[in-house]
Amino acid sequence: MSTRDDMPKPLPLEGVCVVEIGHSLAAPYAGMILGSLGATVIKIESAEGGDYARDWGPPFIDGAAALFHAVNHGKSSIAMSLSNADEADALRELIRSRADVVLQNLKAGGTEKYGLGADDMLRMKPSLVYCNLGAFGTAGPLRDKPGYDPLVQALSGLMSFLGQPGEPPSRIPVSVNDMGTGLWAAIGVLAALFRRQATGEGEVVSVSLYETAISWAGIQIADYLASGVLPGRWGSGTAAIVPHQAFECADGTIMVAAGNDRLFRRLCDVLAVPALAADARFATNGARVQNRVELIELLHAEFAKAGSAHWLAALDAAGIPSGPLQTIDQVVAHEQTKALDLLRITDDGAATVVGVPISFGGARPAQVGRTPKLGEHNHLLAKTPLETP
Repeated sequence: MSTRDDMPKPLPLEGVCVVEIGHSLAAPYAGMILGSLGATVIKIESAEGGDYARDWGPPFIDGAAALFHAVNHGKSSIAMSLSNADEADALRELIRSRADVVLQNLKAGGTEKYGLGADDMLRMKPSLVYCNLGAFGTAGPLRDKPGYDPLVQALSGLMSFLGQPGEPPSRIPVSVNDMGTGLWAAIGVLAALFRRQATGEGEVVSVSLYETAISWAGIQIADYLASGVLPGRWGSGTAAIVPHQAFECADGTIMVAAGNDRLFRRLCDVLAVPALAADARFATNGARVQNRVELIELLHAEFAKAGSAHWLAALDAAGIPSGPLQTIDQVVAHEQTKALDLLRITDDGAATVVGVPISFGGARPAQVGRTPKLGEHNHLLAKTPLETP
């Protein structure tokens, strides 16, 4: 028989209702985070095809792109046309009667056009937390410009220091600004909900892809403003720590992060080149940064003398952070991934997704749900009780 202490705790956001007027990735990712933490998330989609991301494949699972499943599981779906006055009225009533939070990432002015903007919604419901997720923020010459992650990676400078010296520009092949903006949205919403507990008042939270991208580049920007020197392109390495990059062994590539002078001396001992640690060109991290090219050539030559398994075992024994460069199939099969219970199957068994990277009391939130069909929950506009998808 279970005791009270054995009973699972409710998730932190149980009882919170989120209406997501969102598409693509930023707002849906924020909605997925809040839903995984226990909130009920009602997704508003266009009746003409739904969220664009439903078609962002292959691969497709059960008629929708795998990407769509990854960030929309556990939600309800209402398909509607905001330009239909009756349907817009019904959505306003849904928000008034049930919503604690609204997430929206329509193009600039999109929600205001239909009487669903932040000012209108907070006048109607002063306790509402309303979050705008935009491309370039709420001020400035680009405020009305549409934008996607690759464009923002270019405009923010992120692409200027990505890749190897001399290579053509490339982008980070993860939508870091979309997903990062979703994270900032979730943080802002949680902070606003926390304040609402004390004041009873809602507020407007605003985040954008451009602001997120600038924040990712914060260290490089601080370095440039201090030195006047533009950031370099270091491939797998980093500007301010050497050696802290990938090395080619006789049979593969490994990552080595000798992040301080003590670890560098240990690395030199492992490679049987202790004289390098005493060399004035390499004795301190500052000196190693100044003489990066020469040092890295010497280290590459040593790593090439043996296989990756040999070096990884020796580096582990010496306490030097290191590891192999794994492909995604290796990552999902890795015992560490399994031990952390990171991969979750949707309740209908259709898709496997990555769970939220947070645990409470040693347990990851188990709420996964399933991915809704387009318009599957239109009945929620008729003021029926909320249902778990």
